Amino acid sequence: MTGRFPAGFEAQIRHDVRCYDDQLVGGSPLRIVRLGAVARARVVDGRLLVRDSTDEALVSRLVDGNLADPVLLGAGPDPDELSVIIPIRDRPEELGRALEALDGLQCVVVDDDSHDPDAVARVAADHGARVISLPVNLGPAGARNAGLLAVETPFVAFVDSDVQADTAMLRRLARHFADDKVALVGPLVRSRARTDAPRWFERYDEQISSLALGRRACSVRPGAAVGWLPSACLVARVDRIRAAGGFAPGMRVGEDVDLVWRLVEAGEVVRYDPSEIAWHDTRATVSGWLGRKFLYGTGGADLAARHGRKGAPAVMSATMAVTAAAVLVFRPWSLPVAAVGLMRGVRSLDRRLPAGPHRRSLAVRLGAQGLGWAVRQETALLLRHWWPLAVVAATRSGSVRRALVTALLVDVVVARIDHPGVRYDPVSRRLDDLAYGAGLWAGALRARSVSALLPRRPGR
Repeated sequence: MTGRFPAGFEAQIRHDVRCYDDQLVGGSPLRIVRLGAVARARVVDGRLLVRDSTDEALVSRLVDGNLADPVLLGAGPDPDELSVIIPIRDRPEELGRALEALDGLQCVVVDDDSHDPDAVARVAADHGARVISLPVNLGPAGARNAGLLAVETPFVAFVDSDVQADTAMLRRLARHFADDKVALVGPLVRSRARTDAPRWFERYDEQISSLALGRRACSVRPGAAVGWLPSACLVARVDRIRAAGGFAPGMRVGEDVDLVWRLVEAGEVVRYDPSEIAWHDTRATVSGWLGRKFLYGTGGADLAARHGRKGAPAVMSATMAVTAAAVLVFRPWSLPVAAVGLMRGVRSLDRRLPAGPHRRSLAVRLGAQGLGWAVRQETALLLRHWWPLAVVAATRSGSVRRALVTALLVDVVVARIDHPGVRYDPVSRRLDDLAYGAGLWAGALRARSVSALLPRRPGR
């Protein structure tokens, strides 16, 4: 059998997928898949084994829709099939730690015009790594592309110098390439302080890093639970990345988001696997920590210029937007307005859902879930993406002030849901939001475009 999946490939229905009669409800974005009698017979104990083209088509639909996850076995490809590219500018101590964890792999260190290239060369030589020296600073994207030209293995890992990713973990990530359509895969990237007594912002980053995308495995695409992957640690098929043109050389921030979206647009599959972990050093200073958040925000305008509304800060219908706003304003009229909006949403869902004995109850559940998600998104808009506008509006509007207070309360609930067991740190969380939002607005002003600030309707 030849095709996307080899014979014997298995997929497991996700634990958060609900089954109603012959329908699977879940995935990301949320969807409903009706299984015929033949398909239901092939799913045994939540698992589906690929034996023929019928199994392959069903597995493709479920895995790509985030209704099922691939079952990965073995240690991954042989070490001589995987190279590692490390872009660096100075920081020889960090380079030494990164290379020490990559024993047995072919490593290419791309020196991006270091001030002390000899120090970088000495560390690379101590670990048997090849060095490519660039005469001018190209930035991480350009440096990775330079290394990609020198790779001769079928798979390549991109690992930043301040990241520790061991050989066994990278090989396990490469098991995703058993799916012939997977071009790129990334692990959970967690932050770790290098001091015995981490400071407050380091402790926050260890628990809630901007690069940590959650514990939910995902087929990555705009609008899914995971819409991008950080370039701090990635594993890719060399031929697919080269065919895509590598990283956009002119981008100094957001180049990882751009690569993922271009691959998805080209029909490739990108996977996020949080069962594997890479460790990223925390920033050593408050200014460095906040500066990085600000820099991430500035990339929104460039991504909007390249990809349109894919990276909109919120996605919701007009009905849900008004309903969520009524909830946040928390006026005496909020409850009846929210009830009317919720009923309209439920009625719309009820008309569109497949017929079945559970259609009405499913519509109610999905409607309530949609309202909760809309409230959550508008909370993020007020506190993170739109805070400069919200602060100005709050000086003139009591309703905006009430919405901000409600949003702060909602944010506490959201933090506890997303990060159970982690102490809520309101100061660090607000500074994180303020820095990112300031960068987002700075980028929009520099680009003279508000596209990166505007929500979009579902399906657009």
